[in-house]
Amino acid sequence: MKTTDLFLPFLRDHGYDVQISDTLDVYTDAELLASTDLVLQCWTMGEITKEQSAGLAAAVRAGTGLAGWHGGIVDAFRGDVNYTLLTGGQFLMHPHGFSDHEVTLVGERADHPIIAGLDNFRVHTEKYWMATDAYNDVLATVVFEADEERERPVTVPAVWTRTAGAGRVFVSAIGHKPDDFDVPEVRALTERGLLWASR
Repeated sequence: MKTTDLFLPFLRDHGYDVQISDTLDVYTDAELLASTDLVLQCWTMGEITKEQSAGLAAAVRAGTGLAGWHGGIVDAFRGDVNYTLLTGGQFLMHPHGFSDHEVTLVGERADHPIIAGLDNFRVHTEKYWMATDAYNDVLATVVFEADEERERPVTVPAVWTRTAGAGRVFVSAIGHKPDDFDVPEVRALTERGLLWASR
């Protein structure tokens, strides 16, 4: 996927030996996952078997990091509740097309290494309405304005972290298209998120 390819040089420059898999069977390879510092998932929709889901969750609980953005991590495996509990959220909908909207960093988390030194920013892309877990450490949000569907504005998480056992999970809802990452703040928080989640 084009957006994933944007980050392969970054990972290699930071000393990662990158392996790419086009099958979820990699999640059943316990030995490989035990030696993996970070799983960067980009798999939209689809289905995951119980064995694959359990293998990924076990690896993360043992310390393997899990990270991703947009549909590649939160519009995946909708039928697997355990996967949603691992990532902390599930995409539900987005308004038609792209919109120019502000991403607001959570002031109380301004010292978090993923967003430290960054400011609120604007991006022209899909705005995700998310169902999320209260255990998430939310770092950034977006607002859905009142409209014919909603009588009042609603603030929805857009970037968060969480832990699972010894593992760390980083999720960003931003990143539908490559030029989303031309926004310096999007690129920075994504790169930092990958490093933060890594073992």
